[in-house]
Amino acid sequence: MITMSPSSSEAPENNSQTGPFRSGSSTASAASPALKPSATIDARPSPLGAGSVARRILAEDTRQELFRHLPETYSLSHRLRRHGLSTLRYLMQTEVHTYAFSVAANSILSFFPFIVLLLTVVHRVFHSQEMYNVVLQLVRDYLPSNQDFVIRNLQFLASVQGRGQVLSFVMLLIASTGVFLPLEVALNSVWGFKKNRSYLMNLVVSLGLALACGCLAMLSIALTAHNLRVLGRALGDGFIFAGLGFVVMKASAIAATICIYFLIYWLLPHGKVPIRAVLPAAIVTGLLSEGAKYLYILVLPWLNFQEVYGPFSVSVTLIFWSFWNGMLLLGGAYLSAAEHSDRMQARRETAGLQ
Repeated sequence: MITMSPSSSEAPENNSQTGPFRSGSSTASAASPALKPSATIDARPSPLGAGSVARRILAEDTRQELFRHLPETYSLSHRLRRHGLSTLRYLMQTEVHTYAFSVAANSILSFFPFIVLLLTVVHRVFHSQEMYNVVLQLVRDYLPSNQDFVIRNLQFLASVQGRGQVLSFVMLLIASTGVFLPLEVALNSVWGFKKNRSYLMNLVVSLGLALACGCLAMLSIALTAHNLRVLGRALGDGFIFAGLGFVVMKASAIAATICIYFLIYWLLPHGKVPIRAVLPAAIVTGLLSEGAKYLYILVLPWLNFQEVYGPFSVSVTLIFWSFWNGMLLLGGAYLSAAEHSDRMQARRETAGLQ
């Protein structure tokens, strides 16, 4: 006969759960007060404690948040909107207009001797009629107006044998210095370089840049002529060849313009300029220059230089076009310097907060 103790007979009344967790459940229920049916439990995660793991996780989150706002993480459109207004204010300064007009005048003085020398070298050294035609097509595409008049006179000057080519070379040396000297002063001011080069050093740098620009132009002409020759053999004469030839010539001209802008931005300032800061500016400025040319062509009929300047309207048209190119060049330089300054400032602040 088995007898049950009072404690065992009361167990079903005191415990509502059975199984292996009965004793733990009863202990927990005995240790904690009973919850009312209307009470709610806050299930939100509590903040991390002050342990080493928590501090490391919080530091990593803070660092990621800081690097997320560095200027190089912004899109190109955001960068242009960020510095667009300050760039316009910079271009409205009187000294910037002075630099641009100086560059425009000397660009006209150096443009014609440069083309005459190109035509002479292509015709008398390379003996390539295809490269000669490419030079004429590039000149026609570059000029905003009066292309036939300018090209006809350039061909005449290049065909005349005598001292004309030597004088063109001398004028190119003098005028190139007049182009790069004000540009160096302007770029030094943009980047904050206090000291300018001496006249002799600026002359050396100007000659080097002029030689580099000439080599780029000759390389672009040779590649364009070769590609047109290949397209002509594959497609023959026709509408498709004309369209693809125009695309090839345009792409080559834009690429050469971007390379020239990059060399000016990178080598002309009297100080160390990072490549990463000026390469995007050269690309943007080169594309904007090509678009601004067509906009200038559309505006020319409203300007009507012919009625004001008469036979001198050709020179005035080229001077104004060179002036706008100079303004775009200086605006691109300021944009690259402002972007680089923001990047350096953000990195210094980030390094200080780490």
